[in-house]
Amino acid sequence: MATLKNKKDENEGNSAKTGEGRRRNAVNLVEQAYERIENLIISCDLKPGAFLAIQDLVEITGYSRTPVHQAVNKLAADTLIIIRPRHGLQIAPIDLARERMLLRLRKDLERFVVTLAAEHSTATHRSQMLHITRNLQEQRDTMSISEFNAFDRRIDKLVLLAAGEPFLEHTLRPLHTLFRRIGLIHHVNIGGSDSLSGTVNVHIKLLEAIVKRNVAEAVEASDSLISFVDDMLDAIEKKIDPAILDCSFDALPGCQTDVYSRLPASSVTHS
Repeated sequence: MATLKNKKDENEGNSAKTGEGRRRNAVNLVEQAYERIENLIISCDLKPGAFLAIQDLVEITGYSRTPVHQAVNKLAADTLIIIRPRHGLQIAPIDLARERMLLRLRKDLERFVVTLAAEHSTATHRSQMLHITRNLQEQRDTMSISEFNAFDRRIDKLVLLAAGEPFLEHTLRPLHTLFRRIGLIHHVNIGGSDSLSGTVNVHIKLLEAIVKRNVAEAVEASDSLISFVDDMLDAIEKKIDPAILDCSFDALPGCQTDVYSRLPASSVTHS
């Protein structure tokens, strides 16, 4: 009897572990689908204002419908995608007035985050920041916008990790995504290597300040980054065709249909 009971307990334990593993895998797939779509939004492969369907995203990302659907719900909660009943999905257009308001919010949040990071970062965090700083310095003159965005994402994650408050990541992540998209639009349509090297330099100053645990310098560098973005918004407002900010603005061909025609071949993947 004892042996049978032990086997039953063991089977139940294995079943529980299997169920937990499946749930963990499902969560991972949702996060992967979220990141994939998020990157397509940042790169404007999914144009601001574009209309599409869940099935389009399934085919573009290569993930199945369930994780894509859940990822879309998260992206909608983060205001990166708009769910239009009976019309499908719309990639959030760029509203410059709203972006300016959100930039004010981001400024206060970033000040708080870099202060916490400077005060609470560990030796491991600071070592990683120094490593990123060296890489930025070495690649500053040859870096592409996509390479910079990869560094920028690593920096944001590391600074938030050093700050030690998970709630802040959930609040700041969609803001970071929105402004990475702004940065790419500015760089591609207005700025160039000088513009990119300028923001790289400010990121280096921020990391160096946190490594030195100098709160005042970290806040100053953070404010400089916000000012940099504010200047980009001014330039975009004056110099960029509004249809780039919202491709449904003047019903550009391909904005509402034929998703694949808007994407480079490298963007279409299947697992």
